[in-house]
Amino acid sequence: MIKKLLLGASSFLLFSFFLTPINTYALTFDNLPIKQTSKQWEVRIGEAGQGKGMVKPVKGKFQTYSLEVENIGKDVFSVEINLFRNEPNSKTKFSLHSCPHGWDCNNDNYERAISLARTLNTNGNFFRHSNFLLAEKATELEVEIVWTQGKDGRRLKETFTFTD
Repeated sequence: MIKKLLLGASSFLLFSFFLTPINTYALTFDNLPIKQTSKQWEVRIGEAGQGKGMVKPVKGKFQTYSLEVENIGKDVFSVEINLFRNEPNSKTKFSLHSCPHGWDCNNDNYERAISLARTLNTNGNFFRHSNFLLAEKATELEVEIVWTQGKDGRRLKETFTFTD
């Protein structure tokens, strides 16, 4: 009798375990484009470019999106744009872009930041990243913009966080 009771209880627990949905969360944007705006910047996440040589999404691994950043505020002297995603069960955030092997990322950062600022200061111009990968295990996309107003200005930073 006790064996039947234990077998029945074990079967019930095992059966209920398989029927209980396992919650998995992935950052997928159902309605694109989406945007966030501040006094200085407008950040848009949209559909990825679909040209020749562009990366295609891989189900279960990553999705692809595009990023546009527009300066809607005062002119800036220099600007840097960084993308990060979170990692489940970690406080560390991972950059979505890096330097090619053997190339010094810091070598001409300053000149690139000034050049990007000149582009963004022109009305109607924006920064566009046509196709970036976002791991399906990510639940948060962080767009960090760091800029200076003048040549000797203090560095300013805004962070735009996109979640489901």
